Amino acid sequence: MGASWQTVSAPLMTSLKSFLFGRVRRWQAIRIYRRFQEFTMIPLDGFLDNLSLARGAQSTPGCVVECGVWRGGMIAGLAVQLGSKRRYYLFDSFEGLPPAKPVDGAAALEWQGRVDAVDFHDNCKAPQEFAQRAMQLAGARRFELVGGWFHETLPTFTLPEPIALLRLDADWYDSTMVCLENLFDRVAPGGLVVLDDYFAWDGCSRALHDFLSRRSAAEKIRSLGETCYLVKLPSTGID
Repeated sequence: MGASWQTVSAPLMTSLKSFLFGRVRRWQAIRIYRRFQEFTMIPLDGFLDNLSLARGAQSTPGCVVECGVWRGGMIAGLAVQLGSKRRYYLFDSFEGLPPAKPVDGAAALEWQGRVDAVDFHDNCKAPQEFAQRAMQLAGARRFELVGGWFHETLPTFTLPEPIALLRLDADWYDSTMVCLENLFDRVAPGGLVVLDDYFAWDGCSRALHDFLSRRSAAEKIRSLGETCYLVKLPSTGID
């Protein structure tokens, strides 16, 4: 009976430990979300999915870059998850979104026209001070806020190391394409590219499809919940 019970109990104990570990990890992630809730528009489940993806980048050396930060809540959460020793770069106009175009879809044009809607958030405009405070609250020691439109700031910006995690919250086609064209090749092999708006706005998904197609890229478009991401592959030299 003893041997039989041990044979049965071992898998049960493994399953119980896994369950408890998962519950503790979720509780810890929820605490991070609550800490930065006033600094983000991302709902709880999406925020937790981003933190979960970030754990997959922990073993990849390099910096963390976010394009489209609003008040900085999501990248502040990533900084708690990935640690204060990394460099963090926050790109945003801090003046709101540029005008949507037909390529971004009817829903985007409609959203930008509803200036009194609850989810308009002043066209996603937020002063830099919010992001500064969020990163300080996260305990990040090495971070830089880069203000300006992506097509003006990204082409000339020099990163001192590869990107371990690139998070794009650029909304529209042109903005997303500029980010991909200037930053995708700087992502380390095995690094992550996360696109916040892939399932939300047509322009974002079109930009990603066009970008990957033009390069004959082999990266797979994956998702965790409603969060789209890619794992960067080593360069093949194929144009």
